[in-house]
Amino acid sequence: MPVLSAFYGIIVRMYRETGERHKLPHIHAEYSGEEIVVALDGSIIEGSFPKGKLKLLEAWMEIHKEELEANWKLLSNGEQFFRIDPLR
Repeated sequence: MPVLSAFYGIIVRMYRETGERHKLPHIHAEYSGEEIVVALDGSIIEGSFPKGKLKLLEAWMEIHKEELEANWKLLSNGEQFFRIDPLR
């Protein structure tokens, strides 16, 4: 699964889903063995994260909303994604 970004121990991925398992545009994030799937609108689809790390992820998603949407479109069309700057 392509890594879009990594910051503060959080790894953020996005990939083209065949069969549309989660139905909404979304990201997958991992931190210390915890995994979460978050729709680009910020709603949690599945999984959980430590509260502080979830806040960091939400802030990053808000800052990079347009880039996330662009990557979703690229991957949905079978095109190459681009990396997104980490939270600093």
